[in-house]
Parts: sequence; structure tokens; C-alpha cells
Amino acid sequence: MRFGGKVAIVTGGASGIGAAFARRVHAEGGAVMVADLDVGRGQALAAELGERAAFRPVDVADPAAMETLAADTAAAFGGIDILYNNAGIGCYGLTPDLAIEQWRRVVAVNLDAVFYGCRAVIPHLKARGGGAIVNTASASGLHADYGFTAYNAAKAGVINYTRSLAIDHARDNIRANAVCPGPVDTPILTSGVDAIPGLRAEWEQVVPAGRFARPEEIAAVAAFLASDDASAVTGAAIPVDGGLTAHTGQPDLRARMEAAASQNV
Repeated sequence: MRFGGKVAIVTGGASGIGAAFARRVHAEGGAVMVADLDVGRGQALAAELGERAAFRPVDVADPAAMETLAADTAAAFGGIDILYNNAGIGCYGLTPDLAIEQWRRVVAVNLDAVFYGCRAVIPHLKARGGGAIVNTASASGLHADYGFTAYNAAKAGVINYTRSLAIDHARDNIRANAVCPGPVDTPILTSGVDAIPGLRAEWEQVVPAGRFARPEEIAAVAAFLASDDASAVTGAAIPVDGGLTAHTGQPDLRARMEAAASQNV
């Protein structure tokens, strides 16, 4: 029961990685505040978890809403020990074609909201003698993708902001780490991917593991980072991507090399 007596906030908690994290922490004894714009799913998850769980509808890009979320969580459960900044959105567009409003919204949800959450919650963590912050960055924050400039920039910002948090607050006994998923079977991704014939197969082919990750696999790493098992881990950005970022991007030559070798026998 790694999270017995602990209180966690998870943003983007109504589905996907966030919901998997909420279930994991709750199953291991923790109290969980689920924050999301999806009221139906958020309320259903809190009801499913039952005792030691609650839901608040929150736009993470609203700093006042994040302050209220922190205050409501502390009032409901007696304090805060863990903040999982998980909410995020994507956006395709080359720079000349990207509307300024799109850029601002992607940066607001993916990067500004992480700052707002940390700003609101860190005083509560200090009051408990320390705690853990986990931020969902992305493999796309470690390296670049074609046509996802706003998303890449925001997620790269999350990674370096996480490092800054880690060194600024290490003496406060507050740890900060980032998980960097590759493609994950979540509604926000697969609804678009599966609408384009052949795209999933093409995408899975470039992942060394040959598949998208499951939300529970990302949540397991986030839960480790949030737990005392990771007591000496801070400032890390951990890929959870099936080997995607371990690859240079060059073609897989194995089949051709084997064919050439067989012809030379």
C-alpha cells in the first residue's frame, strides 16, 4: 500500500493515462482528486473508486481554477502529497499555417497549466514536509515530429521546467519528474489515428516494441515516480515509449542485410 495516507491530484484524470494513474494510486491506499473537463467520465470514475475519491471539473489553463482545485483537495482530504500534471492536447500545423489562437491554447494546456498546478500545490506540499510532482511530457518533447511544432515546443518546455522544479525544491523534500510517453492507446490519440486507414500499422512499425503502449503502463511509471520507492529520483525525464526514442530514425536494414548475406553464400 505505497500510497496509504497520501493525497494525490491528477489532471486529465477522467480517462486514459490519468484515469489509470488514479485507479493505481487509489488501489494502493491513496486518496485521489480527479480533475478534468469531461464531467461525465470524471464523475463516473470518482463514483467507481468510491471512498477516498472526488472529482472537480477544471480547465487547467485557468490559474484561478487550479488554485481552487488545490484548496478544495486540501479541504476534502486534509492536505496534498502528490501532483500529477497529466492534462494535455495535441495540434497539427506547420508554423505558417498555425493560428495564433491554436498555438496559445496548446501551450496553455500543455505547459502553462503545469506551472499553474505547481504554483498552487507546492505550498501544500511544503506544509506536509515534502511531496512529489509528476508531469506528463512526451517523447515529442525529447525529439521533434513533423507538423507538431506547438506540441513539441510545449512538451520540451515541460521537461526543462521539471528539471528546474527539481533543483529549486529538492531542499524542500519535493521531487519533480517527467514521464515521456510515445504513442499510447488513449482516446485522445486513437480516435484520430484509427480514422485514417493504415496509420496505426505504419506508426507501430516505427516503434521498436511494435505496438502502442497501454495507459496502465505509463501510469505504472508515474506511480513509481510519485511513490517513496523513487525517493532519490528527481529531475528525470523518463521515456516510456517502447524504444521509440532509442532509435536514430534510420531505416531498419536487418532484412535487407540478411537477404544480401544469403545471396553471397
